[in-house]
Amino acid sequence: MKIAIIREEKQPSDSRVVFTPQQCADLISQGIDIVVQSSQIRSYSDSEYRAMNVPVVDDVTDRDIMIGVKEVPIDSLIPDKHYFFFSHTIKEQAYNRDLLRAVLEKNIKLTDYEVITEAGGQRLIAFGKFAGMVGAHNGLWTYGKRTQTFDLPRLHTLQGYSEAVDVYKQTKLPPVRIVLTGTGRVSGGAALVLDDMGIQKVTPLEYVKGTYDQPIYTQLSSFYYAKRKDGKVFDSIQDFYDNPSDYASDFHHFLPCSDIFINGIYWDNDAPAFFTVEQMLDPKWRLSVIADVTCDIAPVSSIPSTLKASTIPDPIFGYDPKSQSEVAPHSHGSIDMMTIDNLPNELPRDASRAFGEMFIQHVLPELTKENSEIMKGATLTENGKLTSDYKYLQSYVDGK
Repeated sequence: MKIAIIREEKQPSDSRVVFTPQQCADLISQGIDIVVQSSQIRSYSDSEYRAMNVPVVDDVTDRDIMIGVKEVPIDSLIPDKHYFFFSHTIKEQAYNRDLLRAVLEKNIKLTDYEVITEAGGQRLIAFGKFAGMVGAHNGLWTYGKRTQTFDLPRLHTLQGYSEAVDVYKQTKLPPVRIVLTGTGRVSGGAALVLDDMGIQKVTPLEYVKGTYDQPIYTQLSSFYYAKRKDGKVFDSIQDFYDNPSDYASDFHHFLPCSDIFINGIYWDNDAPAFFTVEQMLDPKWRLSVIADVTCDIAPVSSIPSTLKASTIPDPIFGYDPKSQSEVAPHSHGSIDMMTIDNLPNELPRDASRAFGEMFIQHVLPELTKENSEIMKGATLTENGKLTSDYKYLQSYVDGK
């Protein structure tokens, strides 16, 4: 089993890596054959790997397993290899159809981190916590820029999250009101940042009914933002996950009393959007900043104003509900949208270290098993075909 940590070549560039130099050195000491492909953009430099006696090479064609983070450009795919990366194809994303076609044509075995799960469906490996952390920080950073009431540095300008916590302790926030959706890793990371900022957490009922002279936030499960279409009582969150098309949005209670919306859910295409463009024109609408960590692109999205993914260098754009179009950030009557789709890359070293720990704990042992159910369930393609769990992608591949 000859492993390569491949360089990230997707644009815009991403400086994360699956294993840190120390993690690679530890694996090599255990007898695992691993090399690192040279990269000029990685958050851990080639020299840091060499200092730990980790081989750094340019040519990885002799390797069996290629481990990356983001999608691999089609021209860089090496036929007949086993790749690990986030493919962003399982929801039939149109922009990656050609990538999946190329993977099949090149006889590549593709394992997607997004579907490496345990028996109950819980993901075993993800950057979600860091996406939520950076998303929450950027949501407050955007609000500070819009209102000129406080100032925060961008996380990618700091040495790590511990430095951000020191900044939070010295920052005085206005009585801003924040609604956070989700109960998983992403929202957990966002809540961590809001807590570290000293923002008081209140229940959804207290949030809607109460008056506060300090910054507050509330965190919503689907029970609070969705309702059954048939009028019956919402008594099973699992049913919402299993049958999302049976539900409509019930998020309108939070629109007149929120300044910032941090969206930290995993959204199913059949689930309801949180609100409509028409609701954004309501005089009671209050939201001025939306940090859409979920970042599904409209019109197939949980937020209709997520017109595109923004970038770390250019993190926000304005959305004008009247014209339903992009405008300059902070424009009068607009909503500022923060929709970066590679948020963990603002904390690349912290995120890489945590991801590597998860990979070593949950994935590496499965690679040595002859028949791993975890690997089987996460492998999209093999022997030039879609695997049984992903046959539904055939019409997507065929362009239908």
